[in-house]
Amino acid sequence: MILNIAVIGCGSIAKYRHLPEYAQNKHVNIAAVCDIVGERAEKAALQYDAKAYTDYKELLKSEKIDAVSVCLPNYLHAPVSIDALNAGVHVLCEKPMATSEEEADKMIEAAERNGKKLMIGHNQRFVASHQKAKELIESGAIGKIYSFRTAFGHGGPEGWSADGKDSWFFQKDKAFIGAMGDLGVHKADLIRYLLQDEFVEVGAFVETSAKEGTDVDDNAALILKSKKGTIGTLAASWAYTAKEDNSTIIYGEKAMLRLEDDPAYSLVAQYANGEVVKYELGAIQSNDEGGQTTTHVIDHFIESIQNDTTPLINGEEGKKSLAIILGALESVQTKRIYSLEKL
Repeated sequence: MILNIAVIGCGSIAKYRHLPEYAQNKHVNIAAVCDIVGERAEKAALQYDAKAYTDYKELLKSEKIDAVSVCLPNYLHAPVSIDALNAGVHVLCEKPMATSEEEADKMIEAAERNGKKLMIGHNQRFVASHQKAKELIESGAIGKIYSFRTAFGHGGPEGWSADGKDSWFFQKDKAFIGAMGDLGVHKADLIRYLLQDEFVEVGAFVETSAKEGTDVDDNAALILKSKKGTIGTLAASWAYTAKEDNSTIIYGEKAMLRLEDDPAYSLVAQYANGEVVKYELGAIQSNDEGGQTTTHVIDHFIESIQNDTTPLINGEEGKKSLAIILGALESVQTKRIYSLEKL
């Protein structure tokens, strides 16, 4: 079965991830693309032999579409996803899924009401080193998990976004949050996935210190506590100017796991008995590599539609990861540890 796909938003995430990965999937026909910048839409349409639109509502009304990717500024994720779901279309939405818990609930409700898939584009779960680490943790080889630290940072979206320094990423009314929404929510989702545990408390410090002329965060540090009592830190930054950091360290009773921390080995297991196991599992996707690596997000989304299965990161999962970021904002505003159990 060939699925007709549309991509709404033709910026960098669509250009380097969604469109080429849809094109590589033999079960997909890219039928339409949409961007308010007409030239951008036309260029993508020409490259993928699709029809160009500047109004997504017109696209949904005119085209026979099975599914869409929503690759838009954060404040548009919920309304556009809901419109697509109400039009009877499956939705893959970029992260963060929404700007509030209420928006997330409306997206989930729309998917359920219309019997359509809603998947959130958290790609960290599909990284080989992360999946292997989850296997080791589940097998008991690491023992009880005591702590963790996870970080995601680079020099900022101006080097990645289609609009550079003028990008919506730096405009609070469109982005809602900065590095936490761009990068931190990925790591919130990852650590939940690895530990198979939910977080109950968060304390945070959030600053705008590296980027001038913006009021969104560019440096964030979170302290998290899980239901099982595991504590750890999460950092998100647009100020890692020399090199991207996408590493995670898990500290366990029997071993320490170093993920994406060693330049040669994507996973290093250091056991308490002195044994060290190094895994070569392939490179993590990076902004620098464009289409040389795959996120596996697109293929998983298409498979979930074809097989009528629940996507690994459905709306509920996306909401739980978003809740950590929302809780961090509350912690900053109140200058208190924030309880996530009320979300």
